[in-house]
Amino acid sequence: MDRMTKEASVEELKGIFSSGSVVVAHYKGMTVAEMTDLRAKLRETGGTFKVVRNRLAKIALSGKASEGASEYFSGPVGIAFSEDFTAAPKAAIAYAKDNDKFEILGGFMEEEVLDAKGVEALSKMPSREELIATAVARLLGQAGEVVSRITAPGNTLAGQIQVIGEKAEA
Repeated sequence: MDRMTKEASVEELKGIFSSGSVVVAHYKGMTVAEMTDLRAKLRETGGTFKVVRNRLAKIALSGKASEGASEYFSGPVGIAFSEDFTAAPKAAIAYAKDNDKFEILGGFMEEEVLDAKGVEALSKMPSREELIATAVARLLGQAGEVVSRITAPGNTLAGQIQVIGEKAEA
């Protein structure tokens, strides 16, 4: 790999490391079919898997707040990453449960460095879409409550007028 290619790889890794979440894992012994399956599962959730060169990853991490994650880059290492903070960890944890050759070492997001248990905890958090749906449901529920409270006195008054009108007719 020539110097220009290495510099381009480091810049690409800096971009990956600065957005979303990154899961670092060993993939030793995995077949091409297993790697393809992992990539497909990550792609479904909006994530990507990339095999990285350890030295270039350490260079890309140097000087960043998440520099502590450079200890995970030794041996055959790949990274699963996504813009959504929970997508890559969810897919990676699910895949690691089914495949013993895929071992999660840790990960990071922005300046937070996580060990394997931290990545698992992150995978259990609701996704961005789920959080948005929850917020929208709560807002709509509140709006419905406000509307019913505003219209309740008018409905009560209308009911009373109708009862008075019925008594007057009888």
